[in-house]
Amino acid sequence: MAKKQKPPAVVAELGRPETAAETAARKAHDSRMYRQRKTVNNLVFSLLVSLGLVLVIFLMVPRGTGGFAEHSVDVPQLAVEAAPSAGRDLASPQVPEEWKAKWAGLRQSDGVTWWQINYTTVDAATGIEAYAAVAQAFTADGSPVDERWIAEQLEQQQPTGSEQLGGIEWVVYDHPDRDPEQSNMVFGLQGEWESDTILVYGTDTPATLRVLATSVADSLNASKEH
Repeated sequence: MAKKQKPPAVVAELGRPETAAETAARKAHDSRMYRQRKTVNNLVFSLLVSLGLVLVIFLMVPRGTGGFAEHSVDVPQLAVEAAPSAGRDLASPQVPEEWKAKWAGLRQSDGVTWWQINYTTVDAATGIEAYAAVAQAFTADGSPVDERWIAEQLEQQQPTGSEQLGGIEWVVYDHPDRDPEQSNMVFGLQGEWESDTILVYGTDTPATLRVLATSVADSLNASKEH
């Protein structure tokens, strides 16, 4: 006895069985929606995995209690390491133990190469912190350092005098009315050592920066005696 064919099901929305074209369209739509949901699910899964990896890396990175406040680099060692690249002896001033050298290294811009040291200074009596910097600049052919570069480092301030410290004649930039919270240069000194331009500047007191300039000169003069 032949098996009876099951009549096509009535679709509630249509009130009748689907045609072959409608069935094909429905299946195509269902297949497309499935692929879209799968893509979204995969994207969400990938995002969760990425966030998980970021969290793991974050937890693995060591973080000391001191952070940047306690960070300090070894200026004498870095000066010795950078000297061959610079082709000259580099300033390595002696500074108070309370000071922290935050960065020291060679930089280059617009035909000028310079050895830069950035300090966070500390007044031993008051504990107040300030900023001090040393720059020893030179050119490849020994020509004078561009005045525009010097003006940029000293924040376009005008000289106010001159004086001698550590055997170097310095141009003085004394601008006490400048806000140390908005500037890196309240007091500065510009001198020449051999063919190099030496800058010492910052937001600490003129007396402190004069002592730093003297120590810079002493370190450079001492290097020539060896």
